Amino acid sequence: MSTPLEVEPGSSIAQPEAVLVGAGKIEGRSLGQIAWMRLKRDKVALGGAAIVLLLVLMAVFAPLIVRLLGHPPNEFHQDLIDTVGGTLAPLGGFGGISWDHLMGLEPVNGRDIFSRVVYGSRISLLIAFFATMLSVLIGTTLGVTAGFFGGWVDAIISRVMDAFLAFPLLVFAIALAGVVPDKAFGLGGDMLRIVLLVFIIGFFSWPYIGRIVRGQTLSLREREFVDAARSIGAKNSYILFKELLPNLMAPILVYATLLIPTNIIFEASLSFLGVGIRPPTATWGGMLSEAVAFYTMPHFMLWPGMAIFVTVLAFNLFGDGLRDALDPRTR
Repeated sequence: MSTPLEVEPGSSIAQPEAVLVGAGKIEGRSLGQIAWMRLKRDKVALGGAAIVLLLVLMAVFAPLIVRLLGHPPNEFHQDLIDTVGGTLAPLGGFGGISWDHLMGLEPVNGRDIFSRVVYGSRISLLIAFFATMLSVLIGTTLGVTAGFFGGWVDAIISRVMDAFLAFPLLVFAIALAGVVPDKAFGLGGDMLRIVLLVFIIGFFSWPYIGRIVRGQTLSLREREFVDAARSIGAKNSYILFKELLPNLMAPILVYATLLIPTNIIFEASLSFLGVGIRPPTATWGGMLSEAVAFYTMPHFMLWPGMAIFVTVLAFNLFGDGLRDALDPRTR
């Protein structure tokens, strides 16, 4: 047996009790604080988040930005179009780019491309955000229900998911958007087209997130904290809203950030095919569709294409960083 440590009188060695008394209070960190610390170290994800924030601000303050730096999006500038040479191209080099028209002018009619790109962000982001919210709401509700209750409930919901996943969404969207009249359900014009696209994109995209939520629920319902809640007599509603949903927020948030760019591309595709928002309202897909006829003027196609590319890339970078921060095991 070892000999006890002897401390001579007057020694400067502190006793354990003295160390504990002088020590400061140790504060724990929540899961949200830990995830934020991980996210702050990911500079690429923060860069994507900054671009996303700038795009949202650009969409919200589009009228102010256009008033300061551009012209009304549907204002013609025929005096700046070369009608003598027969090309109907903007006067000057580089597609008419100048301090007055930062991205140049459209051929033929001379509308300001910068203003139309800025206003186009409002349509694309608005449809993508609300379609994603609809998909997340339906997919989360049905996914949690199927995974938690199982049995015949799970079988029915899973078969409905399979049917939706096998549905030709693009063909249906083209057919439905093409036959809807100009006025329906008390709506008309751009508002009717926006509501229609949100419904088509959101309602038929929910099975993707529904399958993810269902799989996570099947795993979580067998965990110890769910068994502990059942042992004290907790009802199913309490387990669903207090135990399962808080643990599902991380995958739901991550998938939502990755679903938004997919919806942006889908809306641009419908506008490109001519069944989205109708002219003269500016949309990125609609601008690309109009630019096809002027392939000799690349600036007309460059700016809306770059807007879609930067937006999708920013959302994907932020979504990947958020996934790594919330669940580092996926790295």
